[in-house]
Amino acid sequence: MKNSSKKDLNRITALKKAVALQYDINKDEAPRIIASGQGEMAKRIIKEAEKHNIPIEENKDIVEVLAQLNIGEQIPPELYRAVAEILTFIYQMEDL
Repeated sequence: MKNSSKKDLNRITALKKAVALQYDINKDEAPRIIASGQGEMAKRIIKEAEKHNIPIEENKDIVEVLAQLNIGEQIPPELYRAVAEILTFIYQMEDL
């Protein structure tokens, strides 16, 4: 895992939808939504993640739930485990 207090955690994508999360360990209690969209906006979110070498994880079910949240809103406790599993996978990829 890279040592960073602020990380763009991941871009979780599903068919024509994308949600971007960010977590700042110094100020956030949980990851929060920093971008969300469908169609062309989803493509732009994914393209921006790729441009900055931010890992992308595809998970349609979680995207459907996260897409219902507002920009700036933290993920609810009931999603902590699911998002933690995705983040663990992404952190392991970064360490390769």
